Amino acid sequence: MTRYRRTALSAGIATLTLAFSILTLAEPAYSAEPSANGNGSGKDESGGSDNTGIYAAAKIQYSGSVAKGGGAGNVTSSDVNWTPPPCWYAPYLGAKDFKKKMSESIDSAMNTPGMGGTAGAALGELQRHYEDDYGWTDTPGYKDYNVDKDGEGMFWAAVENPDEPDVLKRSSCNDIPFWVDNGEAPPPQYEEAITPEILAALAYQHMELPATEVTLAPEAVTKVNLATWAWLDKAVFDEVQATAALNVPGFNIQATTTAKPVSLKLEPGTDDAQTYPASGECTINADGSIGEPWAKGKSDETPPCGLKYLRSSGDGTYKLRATITWEINWTGTGGAGGDLPNGTFGATQDITVQEIQAVNR
Repeated sequence: MTRYRRTALSAGIATLTLAFSILTLAEPAYSAEPSANGNGSGKDESGGSDNTGIYAAAKIQYSGSVAKGGGAGNVTSSDVNWTPPPCWYAPYLGAKDFKKKMSESIDSAMNTPGMGGTAGAALGELQRHYEDDYGWTDTPGYKDYNVDKDGEGMFWAAVENPDEPDVLKRSSCNDIPFWVDNGEAPPPQYEEAITPEILAALAYQHMELPATEVTLAPEAVTKVNLATWAWLDKAVFDEVQATAALNVPGFNIQATTTAKPVSLKLEPGTDDAQTYPASGECTINADGSIGEPWAKGKSDETPPCGLKYLRSSGDGTYKLRATITWEINWTGTGGAGGDLPNGTFGATQDITVQEIQAVNR
C-alpha cells in the first residue's frame, strides 16, 4: 500500500474524535526557573485536549533564555524563508497503554450511529493494522498492538506546534501512530520525526534575546550637528543560550541554541541625520564590545559608532532604533550541530534634538 493509502487511513482517525479525548501540546505548563542570563525562564510543554486528532504527549523541556509563559521568543530571523517546524512526530505511549487508548476509541467510534461507508471502512482497516498485522509497503502492521514488546519501545504520534499560526501547516503531520524500538531511529519515511535539529529550531523559536539599551553620549537630548557616540559594553552584551530537551524512556535527546552578538545597526528615525559608519552598521570589537565610549577630549572626533542629527526634533522626539544582529548556531545529542539563520532584535529610544542657541552680545 502506498502513502496515498496510508493518508486515507489517517482520514479514518479523524472519526475517533467523536469519542476520544486526545492529547496535544496546545496547553504548555509553565514553571518559573532561573535562566542562564536572567532573561526568560524554564518552561515545559505538556499534554492537553482539543478534539482534533491523536497527538503525542511527550514533553519538551525548555530552559535558558526562553520566553516566559510558553509563547514564542523575540528573535526575528534574518532569513525570511526560514520557519520553525509546524509539527513533528514524537514518542506517545507504550504498547499496553496505546492498546487501551486506541482500541477503546476505535470500538466507540465504530459503534457510533451512522458510522459506515468510507469512514467505517477506514476504521476497520485501522483496527486490522494494529491488531492483525495488516501492513503495506514500508509500513508493517502490528500483532495485538505490539503488547509483547511493551517496555521495549513506544508508539510515536504527531505533535502540533502551538505557535504555528497556519492551521494547515500545523496539522500537516497526519500519519497514523507508528512503533519505534528503544535506541533505534524512526523509519526514514517519517521525515518530521523529532531530532536534535528540530529541537534546535524550537529552541530558536522560544529564545528570548536581552533588550539591551544602547549607551549614548549625549544621552537623550542632543544638539543639531553634534555627533552622538553610541556603544555597548561586553559586560551587558554577551551570548545567550536556549535549550530544548525531550526525555522519555528509551529516548533522550537535546539541543542548545547559542546566539552571539555580531553587530549593531542604528536607524535615526529621520532622513535628516548621518550615521557613523555611513551604513549605520557597527561591527563587534575584538573584546566583544561595540562602538567606543565617549570621553572628554573626544568632542571634535568622529565616533566609530554613532550618529549626527541635522535638524531639530521640534516639540517632539526622533525614534532612534537600535537593532542587534546575533549569529546563531546549535549543538545537540550525538555531536550534531550546525548554523541557524542570524537573528535580530531591536528597540527604540526617544531622542530630543535641539537647535544650538545663538548668544547675543
